[in-house]
Amino acid sequence: MVPDYLSYGRATDVASRRDRIIYRIFEMQPGLLAWTTLAVVVAASYWVPVWASLFIIGFDIYWLVKTIFLSLHMSHSFRAMRANQRIDWSHACREAHPLSPDLSGISASDLHHLVILPMATEPYEVVRESFEGLLRTSWPLERMIVVLATEGRVGEPARAVASRIREEFGEKFLRFVVTEHPDNIPGEIRGKGSNETWAGKQALATIDELGIEYRRVIVSVFDIDTVAPSDFFACLAWHYLAAERPLRSSYQPIPIFSNNIWHAPAFARVFAFSTTFWQMIQQARPEQLVTFSSQSIGLQALVDVGFWQINVVSEDSQIFWKCLLRYDGDWRTIPMRFPVYMDANVAPTFWGTLVNQYKQIRRWHYGVENNPYFLFGFMKNPRIPWRTKLHHAFNMIEKTHSSATNALIIFLLGWLPVNIGSGQFSQTVLSYNLPFITKTIMLLAMVGLISSAIISMVLLPPRPPNFGKFRYAWMVLQWLLFPVNFILFGAIPALDAQTRLMLGKYMGFWVTPKSR
Repeated sequence: MVPDYLSYGRATDVASRRDRIIYRIFEMQPGLLAWTTLAVVVAASYWVPVWASLFIIGFDIYWLVKTIFLSLHMSHSFRAMRANQRIDWSHACREAHPLSPDLSGISASDLHHLVILPMATEPYEVVRESFEGLLRTSWPLERMIVVLATEGRVGEPARAVASRIREEFGEKFLRFVVTEHPDNIPGEIRGKGSNETWAGKQALATIDELGIEYRRVIVSVFDIDTVAPSDFFACLAWHYLAAERPLRSSYQPIPIFSNNIWHAPAFARVFAFSTTFWQMIQQARPEQLVTFSSQSIGLQALVDVGFWQINVVSEDSQIFWKCLLRYDGDWRTIPMRFPVYMDANVAPTFWGTLVNQYKQIRRWHYGVENNPYFLFGFMKNPRIPWRTKLHHAFNMIEKTHSSATNALIIFLLGWLPVNIGSGQFSQTVLSYNLPFITKTIMLLAMVGLISSAIISMVLLPPRPPNFGKFRYAWMVLQWLLFPVNFILFGAIPALDAQTRLMLGKYMGFWVTPKSR
């Protein structure tokens, strides 16, 4: 029996008036905390500029230490990923035996992969590239079930793409299924989660027909532009067999947004690599790792929790919290330290890319809707240990708060005491030295960008012939844009998303346009 609170997507879904108010308070918390922080920094810069200056210097030092700490984690994950790419995972998988009694009697040859690819308006070229990647897999195709999940609201264009894909790839796998998610189902929002759930339930009927035991099926849900390396599914199967709690775990690869990276504007490239680097950092901290974008999970868990949320924007991360609540805190995300390749945000025009990039990042930051979801769930589920609750609550509140405030404090508000400080502050030594101190600390912190630039060059795919060699230099110099990106495509969309949730202006799912 799945508790009712696991199906809540927002306060308006809660039946009880008392519980609805509590849920609404949890929704308001991230935005209120962010705006209060910024307001206090501005007010303190005017009324108590000395204390504000000391806080800003201390905060900048904290950021410098944190940057070094995160850079070390990123480098560790990068080296681990490169090492994993050199392993023959097909051989390792054949030699593997289940570590957990949950998989008793199962070997790699018993496992099947179910791959769900939700699509909306993406063109044939994007979809075809993902399927070509599936054909290059070292995993036996006769143990793969692939679902192309289309949206009924898109109509004939989506059906035409699905028909071409079926004609070209339909006979390659154990089963190939095309689903069409109906529009306007009560209780759903238009989004990837509702499409995935519809497709997952259709696939479940196929698996039941084949008589495959659920614990022998690993489900990978990929964004439609995801291209999996040939050894990905063998690597995933090995991690499934090697896990201590395989039926209580998600499996997260590292998304590398490089399929079209040469064609992206500099600001889009910086953000694409920054997202990859953040995921690398999280893979080095598995106790904090939450599922993101393309990911995998055992079919048994999906059935137990009722598949993905159909009424939220950020279903890719909320499935982690849904499972954590359903299994009384006994859930974790296992870092695969293995890549999948995806698209950077590229529109036909520069300004189109600028707008699309902002909308995509705002949608990602709207993952803050998970905070009220799991906080309310923690309140309702007394069987989850308090240590688990405090660990996750602190980490997620800190992350969402810092995403909306850190960049603004570091690069904008740090100058306020000098410019608006009251009294005789402008004549003090501290006032005179504050810009120099903050600038020096930030320059030291920016040294961490050197490792980012080096790793980004290693991750680049081969240069297309229509780009000259000078493009490599620009790929390095682009990191000078990081402070601007950190604000325009970091703090501002995060603050935007949190403010919308705070005001009850709930967002819908915005589909990122893909093109070739």
